[in-house]
Amino acid sequence: MSKKVAVIMGSDSDWGNVKAACSELKRFGVPFEAHILSAHRTPAEAAAFAKSARANGFGVIICAAGMAAHLAGAFAANTTLPVIGIPMKGGAVDGLDALLATVQMPSGIPVATVALNGAKNAAVLAVQMLAISDDTLAEKLDEARREMSEQIAAKESKLQSEVTQL
Repeated sequence: MSKKVAVIMGSDSDWGNVKAACSELKRFGVPFEAHILSAHRTPAEAAAFAKSARANGFGVIICAAGMAAHLAGAFAANTTLPVIGIPMKGGAVDGLDALLATVQMPSGIPVATVALNGAKNAAVLAVQMLAISDDTLAEKLDEARREMSEQIAAKESKLQSEVTQL
C-alpha cells in the first residue's frame, strides 16, 4: 500500500481548484486526506499536522494557498516530507504574490511549486514522488503517459483529416 498524500488548503474557497488534485490522486489509487488548515489562523494545528504527518502514514504533502501563501512554507518548516505548493490565483495581483511566496523559500526548506491553480500537476508530482519506491504506481504513471500520447495522436489524425478536406 502506498503512503497517503495530505492535501491541505488554507481556505474552503480553494476547494473548487484543489478537488482536481484529489480526483487525480483517486484516479491513480493513491490514498489521501484533504483538510483546511491555515498558516495564520490555525498555526498550532497546521504545525502539529506537519510534525506528525510521517508518523501518520503520509509520504507527500500538497498545500494550496493564495495571497500571502505561507501555508506550504509553514508545512515545509515543520516536516522533512516533500511539500508541493499550489499558488492560488486571486487577490490584488491575481496570484503573483502567492506564486512568489511559494517558490521563494529559504535554503534548506524547499517547496516544490506548480503553476497557479496547478492542482492536477501537484497530484501527478506527488504520485511521481511516491512512485520512486512503488513499482505499481510507476506502471500507472507509464500507462497514463501512453494514454495521453494516444489522445494526441488521435487529435492529430482528426486534424489531418480535416486539413485534407479544405
